[in-house]
Amino acid sequence: MRWLSEFVDRHKKSIIITFVAVSLVGVLLFLLTPVNYNMMDYLPEDANSTKALNLMQEEFDQPLPNLNVMVENVSLTQALDIKEQIASADYVKEVLWLDDTVNLQTPLQVQDTATVETYYKDGNALYMVSVEDGQERTAIASIRSAIGDCKVSGSAADQATSQDMAVSEAMKAIVLIIPVTILILILVTESWIEPFFYLMNIGTPVLINLGANFFRGEISFVTLAAAPVLQIAVSLDYAIFLSHSFESYKKLGMEPKRAMRFAMTASVNSIGASMLTTLFGFVALLFMNFKIGADMGISLVIGILISFISVMVFFPALLLCGNKLIEKTKHRRLTPTFQNIGKGISKIRIPVFCLILLLMLPAFLGQSHNSYFYGSSEKTVEGSEAWDTQQEFGVTNSAVLLVPRGDSAKEVQMCDALNDLDHITSVTSYATMVSNKIPAAYLDSSIVDQFYSDDYARIILSSDCAYEGDEAFAMVESVQQTAEEYYPDSWYLCGQSANMYDIKTCVQHDNTVVTIITVVSIYLILLLMTRNWLMPIFLILAIECSIWLNMCIPYFAGSSLSYLGYLIISTVQMGATIDYAILLTNTYLANRKTLQKKPAMIKTLGDVFGSILISAATLSLSGFCLNWSSSNEVVKVLGGLICRGAILAILMVVLLLPTFLLIIDPLIPHTTFHFGKKKEELQNVSE
Repeated sequence: MRWLSEFVDRHKKSIIITFVAVSLVGVLLFLLTPVNYNMMDYLPEDANSTKALNLMQEEFDQPLPNLNVMVENVSLTQALDIKEQIASADYVKEVLWLDDTVNLQTPLQVQDTATVETYYKDGNALYMVSVEDGQERTAIASIRSAIGDCKVSGSAADQATSQDMAVSEAMKAIVLIIPVTILILILVTESWIEPFFYLMNIGTPVLINLGANFFRGEISFVTLAAAPVLQIAVSLDYAIFLSHSFESYKKLGMEPKRAMRFAMTASVNSIGASMLTTLFGFVALLFMNFKIGADMGISLVIGILISFISVMVFFPALLLCGNKLIEKTKHRRLTPTFQNIGKGISKIRIPVFCLILLLMLPAFLGQSHNSYFYGSSEKTVEGSEAWDTQQEFGVTNSAVLLVPRGDSAKEVQMCDALNDLDHITSVTSYATMVSNKIPAAYLDSSIVDQFYSDDYARIILSSDCAYEGDEAFAMVESVQQTAEEYYPDSWYLCGQSANMYDIKTCVQHDNTVVTIITVVSIYLILLLMTRNWLMPIFLILAIECSIWLNMCIPYFAGSSLSYLGYLIISTVQMGATIDYAILLTNTYLANRKTLQKKPAMIKTLGDVFGSILISAATLSLSGFCLNWSSSNEVVKVLGGLICRGAILAILMVVLLLPTFLLIIDPLIPHTTFHFGKKKEELQNVSE
């Protein structure tokens, strides 16, 4: 590292200017980066609902009905006029209402009540509207401008809300975490000005990474909300390692330039190991079929690499340039040394170890029986526009079924069968709206084109079940089975529930893949670091226990859990907190060279507890900020899991892992590759 430290010392001012300039460019590029708020866009291309959406756009140039608009206290005539006004609004592609399903020349009293009340009830009209993807906010504003007072709900309304809130909430989370981080840094450093150098070091890579997303074309709203906060939390350790090493060498009387060279050399292995375990935890996200995981994974992987480069180049330059200022603003240490905490933990070690083992079985079983939701929200807030619409019309859920065109008799039979399914309230097709007995050639193309392309028939289904859940997924399966019966292997179904069904299928497969990749990759890294095949198993097991405890809490609390949050936290918690286990293990092995195993562990706990506590507190508070600041249920749940997971991880590392290490201590020399002299040293330490 000598060549790098000399390079940094010679060009420190140029390095600072370069990093600051690149971060400012990053801000500008970030402002130009599109944000995708539609989770359905991240389904794999081979999902049936993805094929259905692509096919519908190619064949019909019509998006899926994705917005419900309710207008109160209107007559039939007024409702028809309002339909035309909605259709003329900007970015509105199609409006479906009662007149598309039944003949309004026939009195409503003699028509099917369930069908009528799907669209018109007690003088209130409910329209099913298709708006262009990405234009949800503008379309809703245009509709309100055209018709006045109305209430909107559905996936487009949810996306419009996300568009309004995502950037502001991401900034809110970052603004909230900055003073929290400053407070933590003031407590762990011995200079009033040094925390601001830390902030520059961790903030600059975040801004650069946000700008780097511009070259990817777009980022998801989940990545925008979570990735910057996670990057700040997990990369703070790198700066702490280097700064503490730099200070220790200065206290030995070295001049700053020489102290920095030794500090960079001494800390690069610890920082590199910490970076690699975190990195590969995030790399596992790239293997998800549900591409929102890859979207976040790419951002986090790039962010961690930028943070590593920053702490090895930018941060040393900052410390060298600001060394005189740091020395002038020194203050006494504000946190205890925790040197005696090892004795206290050692007194309760055995009963706590037994208690944890007793908790593990119910925790493992509980986390495997969680109830999940797969979209961006599981519930409708009371008093919202969606709530008011549901109170009047119940839940309104639309889907589109595409089948080959040609056999009108089969189409009629299938529509009748679909109409008889549970939760299906109406079926709108050419056969039901017009008649299969009237040739399409005799009608205006504007009518025919709603239902027929050259190759496919378009059938619109309305149901009264929620977008997701057991009833919704059972309804999707019933529709799929019916379509398969009449059109084997040539049907396509899309809609909110169909998309959620595909997400469920996709992420359940992802769970196994992500978990295996995370555990195997981290095991291999630990194997290379420790040159021992046994210890990594117990390091990983300690963190896995914290993950099981974290995930079982929603089950025993009787609440649902975002499956996307579950997938991400299972990699983030492992990748970000395995560092605690590595630090404790390495310190124990170093102390074990000169001490018996129990005194070595007591000293180790005193040596590392402060550093682990700082890192865990930063990660936990970052998760809290994410949870507190976000209105999106996926991001909110993710933040809560991170907050709780960091606390549980430090508890497992200081309460469970030490007992594991003491138990396997006699086996360590015999399970280590090329241990050589170290093996002899360990064997020479008596019990």
